[in-house]
Amino acid sequence: MTTRLQPLDHLRRGSLALALAVTGGCTPTATPPSAPATAAGYFDNTGRTDVLSGGVRMIPITTPKGTFKVWTKRIGNNPRIKVLLLHGGPGATHEYFEAADSFFPAAGVEYYYYDQLGSAYSDQPKDADLWNIPRFVDEVEQVRQALGLGPDNFYLLGHSWGGILAMEYALAHQQQLKGLVISNMMASIPAYNAYAAQVLMPAMDQKALAEIKALEAKGDFQNPRYMELLVPHYYVDHILRMPPDQWPDPVDRAFAKINQDIYVRMQGPSEMGASGLLEKWDRTADLPRITVPTLAIGARHDTMDPKAMEAIAKAVARGRYLYCPNGSHMAMYDDQQTYFAGVTAFLKDVDSGVF
Repeated sequence: MTTRLQPLDHLRRGSLALALAVTGGCTPTATPPSAPATAAGYFDNTGRTDVLSGGVRMIPITTPKGTFKVWTKRIGNNPRIKVLLLHGGPGATHEYFEAADSFFPAAGVEYYYYDQLGSAYSDQPKDADLWNIPRFVDEVEQVRQALGLGPDNFYLLGHSWGGILAMEYALAHQQQLKGLVISNMMASIPAYNAYAAQVLMPAMDQKALAEIKALEAKGDFQNPRYMELLVPHYYVDHILRMPPDQWPDPVDRAFAKINQDIYVRMQGPSEMGASGLLEKWDRTADLPRITVPTLAIGARHDTMDPKAMEAIAKAVARGRYLYCPNGSHMAMYDDQQTYFAGVTAFLKDVDSGVF
């Protein structure tokens, strides 16, 4: 059965996008708080080798095409709760996760920003053969090893495309995980495409939709008119429900840096469905193989079907569902309190054994 967490009290630059990414049976046990006892403990730098760089480490990644470096940044100190953040795109950056700075430190959560290979702060090789799911999964595993994360403390939070990557990582390496968060990502791209075509597009201004479709048919994605139509008729309803000129700075910075070579190759030209290499991706049948505690996050106005994300929580062995009633694809901004309260509650429940 799943638990619905109740609430507590993209894009305008370039072809921007995020590709679209459990109730346990444990008995409560008496354990110490998950966070260090004092603020001094949370910010204790003893034994760290990344102090000079403010927590930044460039981690070498071995690939079939050579060795490259990816950017990571650690914040905080909690030996039992360490969260690695997987951004969307593919090809966006860690920056839109910076909203976590307003919530995770106060909750005692240690967390890691990370730009995947090809993203702005990491190396950006031009070889298209690097942009595939198995290689990205292997990259995450190499990052995990370099950061010293493991089954006693390692939580993986993937949003949008990062949710695909998180699911794939769990299916390959879940013995290394303590908990998994799948944020705003369905387990099937064909189902995501069907939801867009059957539910979201019919609700759009049909004249605008026809013009969007005509531009797509021509492959004229760089035409400024393409985003001029998508932003007011789709993105402000389903990506981030704020006026575009009020989008938070971390979002603008992340979306402005999207690597279009990776994004278009894997996702396609926009968030109105996927047409790239991910088009046939579907892990629905494999979800029961995920046995670690898992939080699936859905939002009412998302590009993704919230019922399908609730179904993830029901399909995995130990799942919980967090519903963001005011949120869209970027629910960490347009339903922020619900989003971060739900994530931190999940982390603490898994840590304390009540999940």
